[in-house]
Amino acid sequence: MAQYDIVIIGGAIVGASVAYYLREEGFTGSIALIERDPQFAHAATTLSCASIRQQFSIPENIRLSQFTLKLFRRLKEEFGTDADIGFREGGYLILAGENGLPILKANHDVQVAEGADIVLEDVEALTRRFAWLSAEGITAGAYGRSGEGWFDAHAYLQLFRKALRTKSVDLITASVTAIARDNGRVQSVTLDNGETLQAGIVVNAAGPNAGKVSAMAGLELPVEPRKRSVFVFEARERYEDLPLLVDPSGIYVRPEGSVYITGGAEPEEGETAADPTDFEPDWSLFEETIWPVLATRIPAFEAIKMTRAWAGHYDYNTLDQNAVIGPHPEVSNFIFANGFSGHGLQQAPAVGKALAELIMHGGYRSIDCSAFGYARVAQGRPFRELNVI
Repeated sequence: MAQYDIVIIGGAIVGASVAYYLREEGFTGSIALIERDPQFAHAATTLSCASIRQQFSIPENIRLSQFTLKLFRRLKEEFGTDADIGFREGGYLILAGENGLPILKANHDVQVAEGADIVLEDVEALTRRFAWLSAEGITAGAYGRSGEGWFDAHAYLQLFRKALRTKSVDLITASVTAIARDNGRVQSVTLDNGETLQAGIVVNAAGPNAGKVSAMAGLELPVEPRKRSVFVFEARERYEDLPLLVDPSGIYVRPEGSVYITGGAEPEEGETAADPTDFEPDWSLFEETIWPVLATRIPAFEAIKMTRAWAGHYDYNTLDQNAVIGPHPEVSNFIFANGFSGHGLQQAPAVGKALAELIMHGGYRSIDCSAFGYARVAQGRPFRELNVI
C-alpha cells in the first residue's frame, strides 16, 4: 500500500493550485494529485467561460479574486518568460433595472471599499460610454474599468500542471472509489485500479463531483453538478469595447476573438442536479431565451448566427452558492476546496495558497478563508453570495 502525506482528489485548477502552493510554502512531504480525466475534456476548469471579476457582493470573494489578479500581473515572474494566458482586461458590465438597483448599489459600495476599480453609472452615462447599448429596462450599471476580464483556461491550467512536474508531485490518473475513516480521521483512499493509498491528509478538490467524494468519507457536502450551456455566435458588427455584459435577466455575452460567446439562460428555480455524464448543450435556450435578450440589449445582435456550443458543469453549492474551504470540524484531516458555483477558476490560486498556509502553519496568513469554513454547512447557516453569474 502506497503512503502519502497528502492526497488531493481532483487535478484541475483547484487541486493543482493546492499542490503548487504546498511546495511553494515549503512542504517537503509526499503529495499525490489524483485526476480521472487527464485531458480535462469534461473538467469544469476547461469548459468554463474563463473570466475574472471583482464584482461580488461580499468582501471575502473579492479578496480571493484580487489574489489571482495579482498573479496574472506577474505570470512571467512566477512561471517563466513564456507564460501567457491571453488575459484580456475587458471588464464586466453588470446591468440592473429599477428593482435591482438597491442590490447593485450595495454591491458597489462593498467593491469600492475593497479597492476595486468599479464605477456605478446611470443610463445616460452608460449609453455615452457604450454607443451600441440599448437602455430599455435599464436603470444603471456597474462597470469594471480595470482588474476584470477573460483568459485562456487551458493555458492557465497547464501553467500549474507543468510547474508540478518539477515539484515532486505524483500525478495519478484514476477515479476514487472509496475513502476509509477510523477514529475520526481519514485513513486511506481506494482507486478504481484497485490500488489503495494511505493518506495523512485528504483534500477534496473534486469539482462537481465533490459531494459524492465527501459522501465516500461519510461526510455531507451540499455540492452537486449543474449543467451550463455556452453558445458561440457570429455577428457582422465588431464591438472592440464590449465588456463581459451581464443583463438583468442573467444572460451574459462577451467577445471571443472574432466571435462572441453567450449563456446564462438556465432558470435556477426548481433546478436539480445534472447527470454527470450529460455534456449535451441545451440548444433551445439560444433561440428561445438568449437571442431575444441579446437583440433587445444590443440591437445589432438581432442578426447573428450561432455556430457552435458546449456544456459544462458547475460545482454548485445548494446552501449559498459560495465555496466551502478548510477542514471538517470533526474529521480534521479531510479538507474541503469545493462548491465555488461558477467562480472557482478565478479563485483557485487564492484557495490553493490559503490551504497550503493552513496545512503548513496551522492558520491562514495571506487570505482569511474562515468565513468559508464547513461550520456553516453543519449549522445550515448560509453565507450567501448575491452576485452569481
